[in-house]
Amino acid sequence: MTIVDRAPAAPEPSPDPLPRWSVADVHESLTARSFTAALEAAAAAVGRLRADFDELGVRALEERAPTVVDGATCDRVLDGYNAVALDLQQLAAYVAATVTTNSRDERAQSLRSELEQLDSAMRVLLARLAEWVRALGPEALAARSPAAADHLGPLRLLAARAAHQMTEPEEGLYAELGPTGARAWARLQADLTSQLAADVELPGGARRLPMPAVRGLATDPDPAVRRAGYDAELRAWPQVATACAAAMNAVKGDAGIVERRRGWASPLDASLFANSVSRPTFDAMQAAIDAALDDLRGWMRRKAALHAVAEGRPAGGGLAWWDLVAPLPMGAAGAITWEEGVAVVRDAFSSYSAPLAGLVDRALTERWIDAAPRDGKVGGAFCMPFVGDRSLVLLNWSGSLDAAQTTAHELGHAYHNTQLATRTPLQRRLPMALAETASIFCETLVVEAGLAHLDGDQRLALLDVDLQGTAQVVVDIRSRLLFETEVFARRRRRTLGASELDDLMRAAQHEAYADGLDQTTAHPHMWILKPHYYSSQFYNWPYTFGLLFGLGLFARHRADPERFRDGYDDLLSRAGMATAEELGASFGFDLTDEGFWTASLDVVRDRIRQHAELASPHLGGARA
Repeated sequence: MTIVDRAPAAPEPSPDPLPRWSVADVHESLTARSFTAALEAAAAAVGRLRADFDELGVRALEERAPTVVDGATCDRVLDGYNAVALDLQQLAAYVAATVTTNSRDERAQSLRSELEQLDSAMRVLLARLAEWVRALGPEALAARSPAAADHLGPLRLLAARAAHQMTEPEEGLYAELGPTGARAWARLQADLTSQLAADVELPGGARRLPMPAVRGLATDPDPAVRRAGYDAELRAWPQVATACAAAMNAVKGDAGIVERRRGWASPLDASLFANSVSRPTFDAMQAAIDAALDDLRGWMRRKAALHAVAEGRPAGGGLAWWDLVAPLPMGAAGAITWEEGVAVVRDAFSSYSAPLAGLVDRALTERWIDAAPRDGKVGGAFCMPFVGDRSLVLLNWSGSLDAAQTTAHELGHAYHNTQLATRTPLQRRLPMALAETASIFCETLVVEAGLAHLDGDQRLALLDVDLQGTAQVVVDIRSRLLFETEVFARRRRRTLGASELDDLMRAAQHEAYADGLDQTTAHPHMWILKPHYYSSQFYNWPYTFGLLFGLGLFARHRADPERFRDGYDDLLSRAGMATAEELGASFGFDLTDEGFWTASLDVVRDRIRQHAELASPHLGGARA
C-alpha cells in the first residue's frame, strides 16, 4: 500500500455526489463464502510454501556454486512465493477497503490482524530466501534458473539484504511478534486519530466535526474559519497524545533495537537501503535542498504579506500555520466541484497520452475511488493496488484546486500500478522513494497544463497552490527528518513523553521553516496525526526524493516528449527491480551529482520568481 500525505478533508460535502469505491465484484462482503474460502486457501498455501522451503533447504547455507537441482528449486520457490504473495496482497487490499473507510468495523479489524499473521509468515520465508540467494549468488542462480534470470534485480537486492539480517530464529521471532508489536501500535494511532472529533468555534456557531474535516478547514477562504480549525486542532490532539506517544516510543524503540541487531549504523541507513537509494545520492539531494530552503521561505513570507494586505493588517514576518495551505485572498482559486476537478485532471492527462486520460474514466466507471470525508475514515489520501491492474484510490475531497492536484497525484500511483501489473510480487516490491515517480509526474502535468493558459491572478493562484505542495514536501519534510532523527537518538536511551515530543516538533519546525513561518503559530502536535511517523523508520524523506526525481523526469519529457514516452512506462515497470541510481541512469541522470537535484529545484525557483512578479501589484509598498 502506498499511503501519501496529501490534502486534508473539507468540513462540508461537495454538492456533487462524491464517489465511493466498490469491491463487491470481487467478494460480496467480508462474510461472503467466497471471501472466507479465499482466506482459508491463502492460509493453506502459506503452509505449503513453508513446507516447500523446509523440504528444499531454502535457508542460510555455506557459499557454493549452484547446481542444476538448485536451479529447479529456485524456479519452484519463486513461482510459489509469487503466487501466494499475490493472493495475500489482494485479500489485504480487500479488507483495507473497509478498514480505511470505517475504522470502527471490528470484523474488518480482526480480519486484517489475521492477514498480518500470514504476512509475518511470508516475511520469514523472504528472509530465508535472501540468505539462500546470497549463499549461491544471484548471477550464478540466474544462469541455472529462468525464474532467477527474470528476477535478477530483486534477487540482487535480497542478497544484499541478507548481510543485514539476524539469525533465522531471530528474524522468525521478530516477524511473528510484528502484529502484536510495532504494527499494533501503528494501528492504534490510526484508530485514535481517525475516530477523534473536535468542537470548532466557527463564525456561524460551534460545530463538532471529525478531525479530517477539522483539518480541511485549513483550505477555507475565510481566515476566521482557518484560525478556528487550527485552534480546535490544538485543543483536540492532546486528548490522544499520551496514547500516541506510547505508540511512537514502541515503534521507534522496536526499529532502533532491530536495526542495530541487523548491523545497520543507523535507522536512516536502513531506510536508504530499503528505498534502493545510496548515501551519496541522499547527501547530494540534501545539499541541494539546503541551498533552496531560503527561496521557499521567501515565498512563505510573501504569501503572508498577501494575506496581511488583504485583511488590513501590517505586512511583514512569517506565514501563520493556519495559512500554510490557504487559498490566496484574491479569490482566483475558489471552490471547485468534483466534476470540475476531475475535468482538470483528465484534460491535463490528455496532454500526455490517451491511455493516461483513459485511466481517469476507468477509475470512475469501475469505482476505484472513495472521495468523501466522513467519520471513521482515515485522513489524507492514498492509492493501493487491488486486482489485476486495478487500484483503490482514497481521497478526502476538499473542493479546492489543491484537492484536484491530490486526485492527479493518486491517479498517478494508479497509472504506475497498471505498468506494474504484469510484474510478479517480487518484481514490484516498490521502494517508497521510487513509488512517488508517477504521482509527482502526473501532478506536474496538472500544474503545467494550467500555467499554459492562465495569466494574472488565476496564474498566481495556481502557482501558489503548487508551491504550497512543494513547501510541504521540501520544507515540512525537512522538519520531519530533523524530528525523527532526534527521536531515534533519544529513544535509544529512554522513552519520550508527549510534552517532549511537542518540544522536539517545535524545534524541528523552527529549524526547517525559520523566518518563513510565524513561529508563535507552529504546530507542536504534528507528530500525533501523521501516520508516517508510526512506520519503522524515516517514511518521510522519500516524498522529497519523489518530487525532485519527478521534476527531473518532467524536464526530460518537455525536452523530447516522444523519446521520453518510449522509455517512461518501462521505467515505471522496473521501479522494483533496480536501484534509484540505475533507473536514473536510464534517462541520463547521475543522482549522486548535486547538480541534478539543483536543476529540479531550479524549476521550483522559477515558479517562485513568477509568483513574486504576479504578487507584486497586490503588495504595493508592503514588505514581503
